Formats: sequence, C-alpha cells, structure tokens
Amino acid sequence: MAIPLIFLHRGGSFDGDIVLLQSPDYWLFGLTFMVVFYSNAYFFVPRLLLRKKHVLFGVAVFFLFFGVYCIRPFDRLLHIREKEDDGRRPGNRPPFNGPGHESYQPVGPSEQGANLPSYRDRPLSRSPFGQPLDITSFFIFFTVIALSTAIKTIREWLLTEQRAARAEADKATAELSFLKAQINPHFLFNTMNNIYTLVLTRDDHAADSVLRLSKIMRYVTEDITGNFAPLQREVDCIASYIELQRLRTGNLTAVNFEVEGDIEGKQIAPLLLMTFIENVFKYGVSKHESTTIQIKLVISETTLCFYCKNRIFGINNSDNHSTGIGIKNTRKRLEHLYTGRYSLNISNDNQEYIVQLTLPT
Repeated sequence: MAIPLIFLHRGGSFDGDIVLLQSPDYWLFGLTFMVVFYSNAYFFVPRLLLRKKHVLFGVAVFFLFFGVYCIRPFDRLLHIREKEDDGRRPGNRPPFNGPGHESYQPVGPSEQGANLPSYRDRPLSRSPFGQPLDITSFFIFFTVIALSTAIKTIREWLLTEQRAARAEADKATAELSFLKAQINPHFLFNTMNNIYTLVLTRDDHAADSVLRLSKIMRYVTEDITGNFAPLQREVDCIASYIELQRLRTGNLTAVNFEVEGDIEGKQIAPLLLMTFIENVFKYGVSKHESTTIQIKLVISETTLCFYCKNRIFGINNSDNHSTGIGIKNTRKRLEHLYTGRYSLNISNDNQEYIVQLTLPT
C-alpha cells in the first residue's frame, strides 16, 4: 500500500498523493497484491508446496501471475500520475492517453517539464499478446510471492520444531512420572517388610516404626507434587528412614548420618537419594558381622554433595537385578532433571560400595 505513495510522490506537495488515494486504481493495486500474498501464504504454500505438489503450486503461481498481467496495477497508477502532470503543463496539452494507445506519441526532452518522469521517453515493452508489459507490477509480484512463501515456510518450520520439542517434553514428563511411580512403591514395599519383621518378633519398637513410616508415606504421597521438593523435607524423610532401619539392624550396625551446611531454601528431586540409601541398608548389613555405614550430605551455596559408603555382603542374582533397575531409574531421573549439571560416581572396589553424587541447588 505504501509503494505507490513512495515511488509516485512529487516533491514536497501532498496534493497528488490525496488524488492517488481517492483513485479506485490505488485500491485495486492494494487489493491485487493482498490477494497474491494471502492466497499464496495461506492456501497454495501449505496445501501445495509444503505437501510437495510442486507442479500444482507452479500452476497456481502462473495463474496469479496471469491475473497481475491482465490487471497491470502499477501501470494504471502511473497513467493517473501522467494525466495529472499533463493537466498541469502549459498550453493545455490534451490528456495523456498512455502507452499502447493509438494516438500516443513519445514526447521529446524539450517538451517535458522539469519534474516530469522519463517514463514517456522509454521504448514500449510489449508482450506476445500485444499488451504493454507492466515491469514494475511483475517485480512487485515476484517479491510478494517470494516473501509470502518464505514467511509461511519459516512459520511452519518453527511450528514443527515447537511440536517436536513439546512432544519430547511430554515424553520426558511421562517417563519421569513412570520412574517415580516405580521408585515409590519399591521404597514402601521394603519398609513394610521391615515393620512386618518387627511385628512377628513382637518387638517393642514396632509402634514407633509405624509412626515413622506414616511420616514417610505422607511425604511420598502428599507432599511430592512436582519434580522438586524442599531439601529440608527430603532430609527429614531420610532421617526417618534411617531411624526405621536402625530398629531393624540392632547393635551390629553403626550408622553415621551427617548433614553439613544450610539447607534452607534449597530444593532437590524427591526420593532421588533414597535408592542409594535403600541399597546401603539392603546390602550393607549383616546379622553376624559388625559394620559401619556412612551417609553424609554437604550443602554449599550452589551445590549438594551426597556421599555414602558401606561394606558389601552377599548379593544373589535376583538382588543384583533389582539393584540394577533402581540405579538405572535414578540415572534416568538425573538425566531428565539435571541434564549436564550433575556428577555421579559409583565404585564397589575391595568389597566396599561407595556413591558420590554432586547436584546443583
């Protein structure tokens, strides 16, 4: 819509622009290229080009081109300006009939006004059908076609990328929820077995164990609603679990649990450390030998360092398979939630199982 006003403007006067805006040919010019732009961007490109129907797309563009060829929108505007200039020339020269008219004669330089364009001096370019070619309209046409095609193609590409990223995020969320669903029942199942053993032996600590388990279950089933939880709640859950295990292990197992640093305001993926702590009590406790279990959390301003160490007692094939699933699921959760921002080292040399995990807080 601005092209005619820019290229057909005459000096500092806006009278000609007002005349141009009042002309039906000006609005025909704008409507023509609107139809070209939007029909190509919202119909031909998505339904033909992007579906690899290149021949049909070429036919559609040809018909749009033929329509512009017949209408000659910019040439019509140029004739309006030429007629306006002829009306202003001295001698009341008859109105300009335009290129291609029978009475048209090129005007020499001596007859032109100082501000008249050189359009009249150019030789006429004619199509094979005998109609003058509107070169400017054709240039605008191909520019509009290229621009609308590029805009629509880029938008579709961005939408495709967004859909792919959204699908990947949904997949990661679903997989993470599945992994959490695997971890929580596994943790609760082992704890219930421990309490069942205390009840069978009529241990006086059975009631205390049920109370501690209720706190853990409340954290697992009610407090965990997202991918992250307050570190304080996680530490409380770990402490309750360790106390629960102490009731079962008795005096042969010494548990050193230490927390260093300020945990206020810090967050962590819920039950992330529980897999390692479960393994500590499952495979680091003996009914016949004394052993020491070390569990330590060191919290700084930006990182959390988890360390645990225990002796390894006999592991059968089924236990080894169960342990592998738990560690594998934990690694997947780490990849989902702390991609490229964590460090996990696990070693089992000299019959000692050592885990070192560093996370951002």
